[in-house]
Amino acid sequence: MAPVALLAVWAGGWPLALFTALAAVLMSLEWSRLAAPDWQAAPALMIAALLPAIVAATLGAWGWALALTAAAASALVLAAVAERSLAWLAAGILYAGLPCLALLWLRASPADGLKTVLWILALVWAVDTAAYFAGRAIGGPKLASAISPNKTWAGLGGGVAAALLVGLAAAAVTGARPVPLALVSAALAIVEQAGDLMESAIKRHFRVKDAGHLIPGHGGLLDRVDGLIATLVAVAAITLAAGRGPLAWQ
Repeated sequence: MAPVALLAVWAGGWPLALFTALAAVLMSLEWSRLAAPDWQAAPALMIAALLPAIVAATLGAWGWALALTAAAASALVLAAVAERSLAWLAAGILYAGLPCLALLWLRASPADGLKTVLWILALVWAVDTAAYFAGRAIGGPKLASAISPNKTWAGLGGGVAAALLVGLAAAAVTGARPVPLALVSAALAIVEQAGDLMESAIKRHFRVKDAGHLIPGHGGLLDRVDGLIATLVAVAAITLAAGRGPLAWQ
């Protein structure tokens, strides 16, 4: 899926919106399978909540996009008094919806949107790869054995080191300030790994090995993008707080 994702990100606009909408549908199917496997209307409910928000975001109506997502989640929380699984569906709308909106919002920046999203993708892929190989090669103490027995502190260290290198490389390519971008990249490596652990905790709660079966032997889409979900939301929050993205810091 990586080549398709890169093409969609490169194109931006409606091609990226369609790709994001497809991802939202797949995530909705997987999340509803976890949270409400016996309720046939659950996937349609999540999809109906997410797709209008993605359309609004693509049209530039960011306030409406956030309002639609928040309203759908809030309505489910209020209804959860009668049905507990609705609370999990509300969480799923936020879990799938916020990163989708963050991706579209970050990419829409005419100044550095494409470069920002490519940096995020490179960072996530580098962290995952380095954490895996460093963990396998070095081993040592577990990071969170009760949640994910295969993750180690050495793997986290390898991921942070890889993120630093990605930040320095991105600075060299884009002209951004190298030290701030490298430090933010290193911090995002921790966020990325936290997103991975959160997905593992969710699966343990529901007592499943994988969130879905989209990729044989590798689980579903949620299993593949857990770190990306957390990183997209974190970069969007940083950009909002700072008034500009990390690649534009002076």
